[in-house]
Amino acid sequence: MAPKNQPVGGQAPVVQRLRLRYAKRGPLRFTSHRDFARAFERALRRAGVPIAFSQGFTPHPKISYASAAPTGVGSEAEYLEIGLQAEVDPEMLRRALDAALSPGLDVLEAVIAREGGGSLADRIDASHWRLELPQVDPAEAEAAVKAFQEAGEVLVERMTKQGRRTFDARQAVTRIAVTQQSDLPSEADGAPCAIIDLVVRQVTPAVRPDDVLSGLRAVAGLEPPVPPRVTRLAQGMLTAQGEIVDPLDADREPALPG
Repeated sequence: MAPKNQPVGGQAPVVQRLRLRYAKRGPLRFTSHRDFARAFERALRRAGVPIAFSQGFTPHPKISYASAAPTGVGSEAEYLEIGLQAEVDPEMLRRALDAALSPGLDVLEAVIAREGGGSLADRIDASHWRLELPQVDPAEAEAAVKAFQEAGEVLVERMTKQGRRTFDARQAVTRIAVTQQSDLPSEADGAPCAIIDLVVRQVTPAVRPDDVLSGLRAVAGLEPPVPPRVTRLAQGMLTAQGEIVDPLDADREPALPG
């Protein structure tokens, strides 16, 4: 007899785990994490993916997300893992899911999770961001960045789940610089556009790009006249050399000799 409070029978076991990298582009950067999760579950059904489910009276699809970007932020490096009831070809699944999602929610890669390699969360401790500041002169941005770098502490405030908190936005930043790029849409009208290259470690509470912008305002009065455009370029483990290792690297097939 089945134990009390458990349904008769059970769910099929997980026989394969796949890890996916996906992007949030264009207007779809305003998709919240909750809305993306709903859209992704619909895409799984449309693509006929043999997703595995949890046990219990209200089974949920076996999906785990890693460090989702804030709403309103674009990203080229979002990650998730799915558990499957049957083995599939990763590239065929990637194509089917990409076709089932709206343009702008783009599935870029799918790999088989290697056994014993740890979770995706274990492989992520930093993010690389690009901050486009339309109508901000790069020289003004450089002065603000210099003041931020020289500050021992930059206190900012943000509303969190625990209420309004004050925390240091400086210590989590491992790299911040104004870069010279001239091929971005923000500069199409000839107006200046400062581009800030930013690497931030994961800490608690999390330091987000908007917190760093608040810090630039606090130390140098930098006030972009229009909303910045923020994109996550990468996330993963930060090396001693300051590079970020893609969390899927450990799962990819090794290159053949020669």
